[in-house]
Amino acid sequence: MPDSSSNTPAHLVRWLRAVGESTRLRLVVLCAEKDLSVSDLATAVGQSEPRVSRHLKILSDAGLILRLRQGQWVHYRVTDAEPAAGFVRVLLAHLSKSDPELSRDRSRLLAVASTAAPDQALASESKLGRALRSFLENTGSGSKPKAALVVGVDHLELLEATARVAGTCTAIAHSRRAAQAARAYAEREDFNCHVALAANGESLSERDIVNAGEQFDAIVLDRFRLAGSALATMLGTAKRALVPGGKLWLFERYESLEGSRDRVVEHPIARVRRLLIEAGLRCERLSPIEADGEHVLAAVAALGVQSPSQTSVA
Repeated sequence: MPDSSSNTPAHLVRWLRAVGESTRLRLVVLCAEKDLSVSDLATAVGQSEPRVSRHLKILSDAGLILRLRQGQWVHYRVTDAEPAAGFVRVLLAHLSKSDPELSRDRSRLLAVASTAAPDQALASESKLGRALRSFLENTGSGSKPKAALVVGVDHLELLEATARVAGTCTAIAHSRRAAQAARAYAEREDFNCHVALAANGESLSERDIVNAGEQFDAIVLDRFRLAGSALATMLGTAKRALVPGGKLWLFERYESLEGSRDRVVEHPIARVRRLLIEAGLRCERLSPIEADGEHVLAAVAALGVQSPSQTSVA
């Protein structure tokens, strides 16, 4: 029920004053479409973060947008409380979606989102994340792992899926921002996982394993974009942290796996199969996954060597 006590001429004047400035009107339009940070909004409207923050405070004080804290991060969205929400709906209905300035704002926002590195933004649920999680859940052994290690937190769906079934879960992030995002996500979704920062900021190191303090029966390697011998080195390190009977999952982007060997182009599937075998791991399944415009190769392996022909490719 709308609150009639706030549906007064005084409130209407306050709302009109709040949106009666070009930048603040543009911010309301953007916040009506999705939850956005100050950084996102500053990029979209082409202004400094302090200036945008002042505009957001005016809109927030007027009750037109909400300030939402998600762990270490703050996002903004338009209010869902009546009658202010009704005022915003009427306001937006009178704006042309093809307005050149509003279209430029959206384009700048989309450009930043498409070029940002995975650890430069809060990860959120996506079609690709759900597909990767499904692969992980459908290729498990059926028994719950006692200790799980997630290396890299590009897709927090994988972290959550692992943490919810494991006795204990440790995650290694490769930037402070990624670690903060993972902790915030775990808090918001209410699951337990210890998130640590990688020792060298790049791959999985022996020091990371020592700091974790245990061996693991489930290890998830979530997209590293490693070139050359770096991926082989990481697989070798992960293998040494895997207990007999344990399993390892690898999720890597196709373009990171495309390369040459002895001047002959090696297909990503063939490369992953070879690297797993050379690391002393028995590859049980390989599956190309495509979603959200991305191509990822998912693999699951266990200790033990096999011939390439024994691998299942889905």
